[in-house]
Amino acid sequence: MTMHIHVDIVSAEESVFSGLAEMVIAPAEEGEVGIAARHAPLLTRLKAGEVQVKISESERFFFFVAGGIIEVQPDLVSILADRAIRAKDIDEASAQEAKRKAEEALKDKDSKLEYAKAISMLAEAMAELRTLDSYRKKN
Repeated sequence: MTMHIHVDIVSAEESVFSGLAEMVIAPAEEGEVGIAARHAPLLTRLKAGEVQVKISESERFFFFVAGGIIEVQPDLVSILADRAIRAKDIDEASAQEAKRKAEEALKDKDSKLEYAKAISMLAEAMAELRTLDSYRKKN
């Protein structure tokens, strides 16, 4: 019998997912983590990227998170994201525009702070587009 873990994914704006899952895969800062029921407690930061919630062998949900924190307890995974969106709801045109603006900002290196912000914006836009691409390939 497959064991399940309760998963909550929330951002400052809304709750984007709440339910039972077999597995959660998330982009932790130190590398991707896979979490199943009875996982050891964990608290770590997330980087921008894709979160997969595996409900069953045939059903998965995909989300984009723009950083945040993941807290894991043996029976609960809580993702508190800076920004979270269902992959199916990603606006590809605005993600492409954000990527274009970040690339332009990288060309204009007035200060280290602006350059670092542009790098961060580019990484976030690229992660959002990768999430959408991954969702499209698996659905």
